[in-house]
Amino acid sequence: MKKAFTLFELVLVVIVVGILSVAIVPRLHDNDLQKAAAQILFHLRYTRHLALMDNRFDPKDSTWYKTRWQLLFANCGGDKDTCAYTVFSDWTGTHSGNPDAQEIAVNPMHHGQMLTGGMSGNLLIKYNQKEATKSLNIGQKYGIRKVRMRHCGSSARRIAFDYLGRPIVGNLKTMTRPYQRARVLRNRCEMILTDKEGDEITILIEPETGYVHLKD
Repeated sequence: MKKAFTLFELVLVVIVVGILSVAIVPRLHDNDLQKAAAQILFHLRYTRHLALMDNRFDPKDSTWYKTRWQLLFANCGGDKDTCAYTVFSDWTGTHSGNPDAQEIAVNPMHHGQMLTGGMSGNLLIKYNQKEATKSLNIGQKYGIRKVRMRHCGSSARRIAFDYLGRPIVGNLKTMTRPYQRARVLRNRCEMILTDKEGDEITILIEPETGYVHLKD
């Protein structure tokens, strides 16, 4: 009866384990990037859904169009794990362009949580509070360091949607009337996520329709 491995068998096992580690580890790494992209896709579609279902028109507010639903990224240009985003409607006060705690969308997947990963400034909900949705801090959760937006307007860290589901670009606080052709997305917007390893994945937002999908 055979009681031990031969040297050839041990060498063969080491080779096989090495091949598997080379093949599997990059996939595990890529999964975090893909998971982050899938999550943002879901929340972009949910933001558009809110815009379609919750027309912000208010006859008592002449600046109602500045309150449309939007997704805003923060701290996504550095080398720290602080990149996060928030889904909100800027309906209180003077429409500053930044979210207050009461303006943030409720997390439809988790009762008691809001759709924010935590932001600086006047936002009252921080990353470590129970009301925050920690996975929206894509730096902490998925290792995303940068989010770059190309062909997405002058304020390239946010995207909003109107009542027809059309993508609106730029900071809504600078809009002067409900419909400005120049503020409706004209070209395909590219949202490029970069992780700490330098790998990238791109989300595309189509003009007019607001359809969002991954780049092939």
